[in-house]
Amino acid sequence: MQHAELHPVIAAVTQRIVTRSAPLRGAYLARMNAAKRAGTVRSHMSCTNLAHAFAASDEVDKRELRQGRWPNIAIVSAYNDMLSAHQPLQHYPEIIKQAARKAGAVAQFAGGVPAMCDGVTQGEPGMELSLFSRDVIAMATAVALSHNSFDAVLCLGVCDKIVPGLLMGALHFGHLPVIFVPAGPMTSGISNDTKAKTRQLYAEGKVGREALLESEAQSYHGAGTCTFYGTANSNQMLMEIMGLHLPGAAFINPYTPLRDALTAASAQRAAKITALGDEYRPLCDIVDERSIVNGIIGLHATGGSTNHTIHMVAIARAAGILINWDDFADLSAVIPLMAKVYPNGKADVNHFHAAGGMAYLIGNLLDHGLLHGDVETVAGHGLRHYAKQPQLVDGTLSWRDAPAKSLDDSILRPADAPFSADGGLRLLTGNLGRSVIKVSSVKPEHRVVEAPAIVFDSQEAVQAAFKRGELKRDFVAVVRFQGPRANGMPELHKLTPSLGVLQDEGYKVALVTDGRMSGASGKVPAAIHVTPECLAGGPLALVRTGDIIRLDADTGECYVRVPASEWELRSPSMVDTSANEHGMGRELFTNARLHAAGAEQGAQMYAPYEVPMQVNVPEVEAVEASA
Repeated sequence: MQHAELHPVIAAVTQRIVTRSAPLRGAYLARMNAAKRAGTVRSHMSCTNLAHAFAASDEVDKRELRQGRWPNIAIVSAYNDMLSAHQPLQHYPEIIKQAARKAGAVAQFAGGVPAMCDGVTQGEPGMELSLFSRDVIAMATAVALSHNSFDAVLCLGVCDKIVPGLLMGALHFGHLPVIFVPAGPMTSGISNDTKAKTRQLYAEGKVGREALLESEAQSYHGAGTCTFYGTANSNQMLMEIMGLHLPGAAFINPYTPLRDALTAASAQRAAKITALGDEYRPLCDIVDERSIVNGIIGLHATGGSTNHTIHMVAIARAAGILINWDDFADLSAVIPLMAKVYPNGKADVNHFHAAGGMAYLIGNLLDHGLLHGDVETVAGHGLRHYAKQPQLVDGTLSWRDAPAKSLDDSILRPADAPFSADGGLRLLTGNLGRSVIKVSSVKPEHRVVEAPAIVFDSQEAVQAAFKRGELKRDFVAVVRFQGPRANGMPELHKLTPSLGVLQDEGYKVALVTDGRMSGASGKVPAAIHVTPECLAGGPLALVRTGDIIRLDADTGECYVRVPASEWELRSPSMVDTSANEHGMGRELFTNARLHAAGAEQGAQMYAPYEVPMQVNVPEVEAVEASA
């Protein structure tokens, strides 16, 4: 079935990205084309170099690498056995190596990359390394591939910063085919509603630590990705809709025959699409302006993680493509919200997958002209490959068409009968800067808040005020100096239960911050990623407790009502951030904080291709206080 004519707004946004990116994209493709022509160094490297490259291989692999007849597949893995999402990756290299040999290829474990879990480090000093770990992963991927003796790459990773980092690193080797190989979600535990309720009861002091720990352990209970729709599962959606997984690979549970079959098939597919064969499909041809737009569309259609308003910018830049939050906002206006997965609904990703999952979602979006279908993917030309679901029949892997209708319309709906007519992410502008808000899980009656500001310099300060009973009123929590340069931009996950309690008690509450919230940002309206950040001269540093702030997610505004004469005389607050510079390895990231770009520029600690980072500084025009 052919996809419908592309929606004109999608076409227009894509074209402006193409135009904006032309010089940078042209330079990137020139480098990739030069690398294509050069090929891998293995065919003409010195005997000493070559001997080092296969010294530890077995006799069959050594013979084939020596003669250069078989393609060599690099395995780059984020395996560690502490984190549930990555623990299943332990067994992947052996599966991959056996499958590669059957396909007439060699697979070598090229290198490992770090994988930290925001769920473990939330609210702890180690969380201040989290965002920058993405760029470390990108660099570690480059180190793994720098031996230049590979013909294709399999990237093994799942969670928040890992997949963006792997992709950013791999894009610098975009002349190679690259396939992402996920681990899949853990099986469903207790309901997300039950988990959230226990967290709120604990915040109120109504249950103790043991009850909270038992609830969390029943939720996060086994191997695989956490089942809520946060950044980790948004990553898997992205790799699918951008054509970088095998079709249907995203949400198959670990340690199942189908999961292992897909892993083996990824190795065999990688062997088939190298430059040594007749179906060469390099990464630089797959990740283009259209696939980046498709990724943003997927985020809107599923209510995906707000973290990708940062990560997608950085991924795009690595491919020579320039996007910004205006692109997100304009696409959001025409992309319907088709999925209700926690925190946007009660279901988890296993329920989403059972209802039709990515295959139904992609097929339906194509049918309504809401995706670029004419794209390259690792599975072949055209995104229609991804409107199919994998299956094992008598031990043989094959693909079948997605169901024509959703199998549960309380979780997954068609584009012409969605949960909401627009996407789950919105841009906010005003005299405090530019920010984003996830509205897909915020009820309409909570999307507009106008109340006095209470200024805090940490999430711990908010929690302390809550415990003292000082926040039982309408207010906007301004949590400042939480950007990349201040402290690495940790997620402010601890705020969610306390603010949720106050909202449930009938108070109008909201959050405005230059920090991040969880990829599972919840029911309280939150203007996050405020750019420029306070430490970079952002106007949020001018706000004082008692100022009236209006957050209006319906109109896309967030501003402070202060008389212009007073606003112009204010000096930015000065906050001592030296405590963020030491301990838990933070001193090693001094340069990262010094050079970090703004959130809308991808929060990168380096500028690829020496392109100056442009910070969008809005004019600080105070809104006069109402009478």
